[in-house]
Amino acid sequence: MAFSFCGDDQTFNSYSVKGGVFNNGCFVDALNLVPHVFLLFITFPILFIGWGSQSSKVQIHHNTWLHFPGHNMRWILTFSLLFVHVCEFAEGIVSNKMMSTNHLHLFIPAFMGFIAATTSVVYYHNIETSNFPKLLLVLFVYWVLAFVTKSIKLCKFAEYNVGPQHLRFCITALLVVLYGLLMAVEINIIRVRKYVFYANPQKVKPPEDLQDLGVRFLQPFVNLLSKATYWWMNPLIMGAHKRPIELKKIGKLPIAMRAITNYLRLKDAYEDQRTAEDPNHAPSIWRSMYRAFGRPILLSSAFRYLADLLGFAGPLCISGIVKYHGMNTTNSSTAGDKHFGVHFMSSTELLQDTSVLAVLLFLALVLQRTFLQASYYVTIETGINLRGALLAMIYNKMLRLSTSNMSMGEMTLGQINNLVAIETNQLMWFLFLCPNLWAMPVQIVMGVILLYYLLGASALVGASVIVLLAPVQYLIATKLADTQKSSLEHSTDRLKKTSEILKGIKLLKLYAWENIFCDSVEDTRGKELTSLRTFAFFTSMSIFMNAALPIAAVLATFVTHHFLYQTGPTPSEAFAALALFHILVTPLFLLSTVVRFAVKALVSVQKLGEFLQSDEIGDDSWRNGDMSVSMEAGKKNLGGTKAINRKQPMRYQMDNYEQPTRRQLRPTETEDVAVKVSNGFFTWGSNLSTLSDINIRIPTGQLTMVVGQVGCGKSSLLLAMLGEMQTIDGRVYWSKLPDYEPAHEGNISKNRYSVSYATQKSWLLNATVEENITFGSSFNKQRYTAVIDACSLQPDIDLLPFGDQTEIGERGINLSGGQRQRICVARALYQNTNIVFLDDPFSALDIHLSDHLMQEGILKFLQDDKRTVVLVTHKLQYLIHADWIIAMKDGSVLREGTLKDIETHDIELYDHWKTLMNRQDHGLEKDVQQDSQTTLERKTLRRAFYSREAKNQMDDEDEEEEEEEEDDDNMSTTTNRRSKIPWRVCWCYLSSGGFFMVFLMVSSMLLKHSVIVAIDYWLAIWTSSKTSQGIGAFNGNATLAPQVESDSPYLTVFIVLCAAGITLCLITSLTVEFLGLSAATHLHHNLLNKIIHAPIRFFDITPLGQILNRFSADTNIIDQHIPPTLESLTRSTLLCLSAIGVISFITPGFLLTLVPLAVAFYFIQKYFRVASKDLQDLDDSTQLPLLCHFSETAEGLTTIRAFRHEARFKQRMLELTDTNNTAYLFLSAANRWLEVRTDYLGAVIVLTAAGASIWGHNIGLPSGGLVGLALTYALTVTNYLNWVVRNLADLEVQMAAVKKVNSFLGTESENYEGTMDASQVPDNWPQSGAIKIQDLCVRYDPNLKPVLKHVNISIEPGQKVGICGRTGSGKSSLSLAFFNMVDIFEGQIVIDGIDICKLPLQMLRSRLSIILQDPVLFSGSIRFNLDPERTCTDDRLWEALEIAQLKNMVKALPGGLDAVVTEGGENFSLGQRQLFCLARAFVRKSSILIMDEATASIDMATENILQKVVMTAFADRTVVTIAHRVHTILTADLVIVMKRGNILEYDKPETLLEQEDGMFASFVRADM
Repeated sequence: MAFSFCGDDQTFNSYSVKGGVFNNGCFVDALNLVPHVFLLFITFPILFIGWGSQSSKVQIHHNTWLHFPGHNMRWILTFSLLFVHVCEFAEGIVSNKMMSTNHLHLFIPAFMGFIAATTSVVYYHNIETSNFPKLLLVLFVYWVLAFVTKSIKLCKFAEYNVGPQHLRFCITALLVVLYGLLMAVEINIIRVRKYVFYANPQKVKPPEDLQDLGVRFLQPFVNLLSKATYWWMNPLIMGAHKRPIELKKIGKLPIAMRAITNYLRLKDAYEDQRTAEDPNHAPSIWRSMYRAFGRPILLSSAFRYLADLLGFAGPLCISGIVKYHGMNTTNSSTAGDKHFGVHFMSSTELLQDTSVLAVLLFLALVLQRTFLQASYYVTIETGINLRGALLAMIYNKMLRLSTSNMSMGEMTLGQINNLVAIETNQLMWFLFLCPNLWAMPVQIVMGVILLYYLLGASALVGASVIVLLAPVQYLIATKLADTQKSSLEHSTDRLKKTSEILKGIKLLKLYAWENIFCDSVEDTRGKELTSLRTFAFFTSMSIFMNAALPIAAVLATFVTHHFLYQTGPTPSEAFAALALFHILVTPLFLLSTVVRFAVKALVSVQKLGEFLQSDEIGDDSWRNGDMSVSMEAGKKNLGGTKAINRKQPMRYQMDNYEQPTRRQLRPTETEDVAVKVSNGFFTWGSNLSTLSDINIRIPTGQLTMVVGQVGCGKSSLLLAMLGEMQTIDGRVYWSKLPDYEPAHEGNISKNRYSVSYATQKSWLLNATVEENITFGSSFNKQRYTAVIDACSLQPDIDLLPFGDQTEIGERGINLSGGQRQRICVARALYQNTNIVFLDDPFSALDIHLSDHLMQEGILKFLQDDKRTVVLVTHKLQYLIHADWIIAMKDGSVLREGTLKDIETHDIELYDHWKTLMNRQDHGLEKDVQQDSQTTLERKTLRRAFYSREAKNQMDDEDEEEEEEEEDDDNMSTTTNRRSKIPWRVCWCYLSSGGFFMVFLMVSSMLLKHSVIVAIDYWLAIWTSSKTSQGIGAFNGNATLAPQVESDSPYLTVFIVLCAAGITLCLITSLTVEFLGLSAATHLHHNLLNKIIHAPIRFFDITPLGQILNRFSADTNIIDQHIPPTLESLTRSTLLCLSAIGVISFITPGFLLTLVPLAVAFYFIQKYFRVASKDLQDLDDSTQLPLLCHFSETAEGLTTIRAFRHEARFKQRMLELTDTNNTAYLFLSAANRWLEVRTDYLGAVIVLTAAGASIWGHNIGLPSGGLVGLALTYALTVTNYLNWVVRNLADLEVQMAAVKKVNSFLGTESENYEGTMDASQVPDNWPQSGAIKIQDLCVRYDPNLKPVLKHVNISIEPGQKVGICGRTGSGKSSLSLAFFNMVDIFEGQIVIDGIDICKLPLQMLRSRLSIILQDPVLFSGSIRFNLDPERTCTDDRLWEALEIAQLKNMVKALPGGLDAVVTEGGENFSLGQRQLFCLARAFVRKSSILIMDEATASIDMATENILQKVVMTAFADRTVVTIAHRVHTILTADLVIVMKRGNILEYDKPETLLEQEDGMFASFVRADM
């Protein structure tokens, strides 16, 4: 019988039971089968019934999940049990080989035990998820039975002196221990849960996170296996294919990971260091970080050490496999011991079996990778938690920063933004990498020891090569950081210039200056590219070092070995050494990075410490406390979970703290005074008081006005009352609501302690208009409409694309100053507070709006409500409305009282006011019809937004990748779209780098990898030749001399190959980086030229932000991120391919398993790339609002504190932080998901390669060195597989930048050439300035309606022509037509006999002059702004300035003509900027001047001067004026009235005025 259970040896009767049943070894083994079979019989029905019933239900929701006590312990024990069973099985099989017949009892029980253990854990998992502990009794019985049967076996072994020297004894002992421990775990569950033997079983609820269905991040709650392999991520990652992952899909964070929980942990650790003896002692941030987050870091380090130690199993197993490969193991069978008639083997024997080693290698790899990923995950989770805590800490501190700190520049906005965006991330990254700090040195030391053990002294030479070059790596890393800084400076500079060009593009085109400005950008870009070149060089050096180090080390080692021992190493030593060098290079390469991050982290912590120690606002008793107020209760509980309100866990009970009351007051002072200041001295931080000797009172429910000159301390007075200034002396009293005053019916009782405050510099949130006005209060339709009406916002809201639901961009970018200010005032009016402070609300408004706001808003809306109003203003004509006036001068109060008091007591002051009022009233009379600023603002708003709608919200173009084009539910097509790699874009990127570079890169890459393979292959042949020669030497009596000779040719070839490999590494790393550089250079150059020469319509329909994004974010990605990604991708792909090629070449059997592996890999990468892209987008899109929220808060601190909205803003910050952290956590978990899977695939590749070579040897395939080569290569695959996928995913995201840039490269340019030759145009054209317009039709775009229809005008040389008409009648379009800026599709404009459409654009535009309605100045000098081409003399410039009434002002500036103009000309007033634009037009002595509503933003007096000047200075030239106010063109020679693109009236002004019912006449009447 070949397969008898007990074997049938002739010498020994296996079935005899003479010595008692238990003395028959076979019976004892059979007894061991009983428990396993018992378990399988009982659990299978339960599992199938359970599963059957379960599959009919939907999958159990995770709120029933619960871990029984000892959950993790049980999983760990079960895994150990499985491992021991595998060993037992292997031992049985190997022992069985030694016997003459098959003894099934040696390995069948082990096999059944394995199956039973697996079943037990599946069964347990199902019981746990359905929370039905009674069924655990089965397992308890099983553990007891197994324990008993194994103990019997162990006792028998001891009886027959089978001791620890035999492997089977050790295995059995281990099993007894494990079964015992599992029994203990089971008993513990009974003890805790009392589910049996007890009267009242314990009811347990799942953790509260799982009851909240919003929590989708399940890592902390799933079982150990799912934790290790991220199995719970499968639905998310697979589902990403069908529809993109959205924020809803990733849900909320578990409580323990939320920012508030971690903030409290960090804060406690921070505050606990403050002792009573030394309250001002600055706590150490490092220590608080360690106290709050030390434990997970230690756990992660433990995982890391385990992984590193397991990593060394690889080389050792390879060495073993190569060594014992092909040796006959059967001959040792005689040496074994026999007991019970069965062979017992010693422990070392098992490790000499190659198949066993192969399986061990596989298990070691799987475990190592699992531990490594676990270590990464724990540090990343901790890092994210730390970042959340730090952000909350910074935010809390920020809300308490003293205002003087902000304004005196000790803490600038930039610094705070840096803390948030850079320093917290630095610390987070440091935390990610810090286990490396102490793991790497250990890894390096261990590696060197092992090398020494394998190769002796020569290994130390190789290792020292690696170690000595590590400082060079560090140097390169620091250099990289420096160059990155300098290139950042240049790119900021370039962006500033680019954004200036884009903002003033219309002017540049009209003046034909675009090339000058384009060159200046190219100039800066040149500097940037120089530093990028250095950056590329150092990057390639670093890549080169990483690739060439192992080659150099191997070369050094083997050459030394040759000279020391006169012979090459054996294959087993050589390939183990090779694998070890590969392991060693990684930590050394990373060490430089880690050290750099550690240095950065030290700096960051120092900055954070300084920030947390900086001055806080005066600690008035009514200031809001910190978050911890409500958290005292939950503080001591772990993570503060208990303090969280059940029903709304998201609100963190932030609203629960009572608004602390203001200072207690003495009852006498509260009669009718809302606020009272007595002898106050206030300062902004320096010891000089800004406000001195302030004694004022603000009467309740009345309108108080504060007046005075600019800079006399009016705004400071308001801030002092709000407690924002530092008090040197004196008190501020706030009254309380008298108890007897009933709350107004229908009115919610007003919040006493909050003040509505509108600052002078308007502050808006990045939210909708409605949210900006309601500002967190409940929405009341009636009140809202009243407020909007009072601030006359309705017309502006109607212009916005989505009405009051339109998002206002960051800092209100898409609104004008006046609109922003009115929204801020509306916010102050809408809030239901008793006291309203308005700081100069009229400064940016024109006269109508101011009057309307004063009448409707302040006098009607606020006074009807009996609210106390304090109004700071310069408009003295409103003083008559004031109930109380405070006049200030130089930081103290000049007068206080009613207007009557002041009239009687301080006649001088009253007269002074009166003259000023008269002057302002004069302005009033003139301005009655002036629809000036507001309509102008509305007009620009309309243009800004109408153009956007035209392109159908092109803002979202980032999302309009192809997949959204077809929103049908045809899933298969979308799936296809989303998983495709953008090859076309890649090709476009490469081709813009130049074909020669691409060819060089591809060829050098292929060559390099071939050479590397050749080196290793040569090593294999060289070392194998040793063993075969060695065997020969034993047989014949050959001397050793010829062998040494035969060694040297191998050595020479080896040295040559290594040298070639190192050179090629250098070449490839350089070519990739420089290919990327040249691609970046070309792309940016083309983009800039395309955009600058695009027609003006392009800028109307493309939002500025979008164009700027191409120049900032996208260019940055193309410059710095794509080259390294590309390099990494090509390198890892080629490494994997060459490895697979080598393995298949050596052991063709491997090709069979390659197919399923390739399919698995394909699906893994396909799913991962899509999910990773979505998660990355989510991470980016959630980061921006967080940063914006920080900078918004920093800018609006005073407003937030006045309104007392700190809690609401903290709440918002916590929500934003958590959202961003959720996205980031999911992204890193997805990365772990991928890495675990690719690592396991790699392990399978190693296993199959080893299996194939062992199996191949039996049929006579090559042996020794080549097997070592195959296994070493298989090991490298595990390292690089996940890099292939990660880089693919990254490259895909980064290629989107190229795609976006490309989409702009397709824009049409304007036709700059024209049909006439420049030589045909006279130099002084147009000399006289005669204009003939014939049948002109103009449109902005071929698909739009014409804006001018069949216009005919003839203008004589030197005539002054006025054009007027309502908004949108085509006046400005006509002015643009002169410059050929719009599409003239019919008719022509002839100037001095030449049709302008035939001229080259540059020439046409450089010969005419125009003044635009919105003044544009560029940063630079005044000279540069007047004459960028540098063609005029100084005298001519001064003359122009004199004409424009600016000469005296410019003379007074430091530097005169070379005085600085800041960005946008912000250092001049609006009027002055307009005058500069006039001067600019005068500098260009053109015979035709066009003025497009040029005087809209200038006051009357200056405007009159200008009119005169234009008449005199341009007496002999043709002037076309597009009029805003009709009275400016009454003196013109010819007036044209336009309506809807047609000419309505066309004659001398006098004639037109005589037509009573004419349009012009009605305009003039309205204007008088």
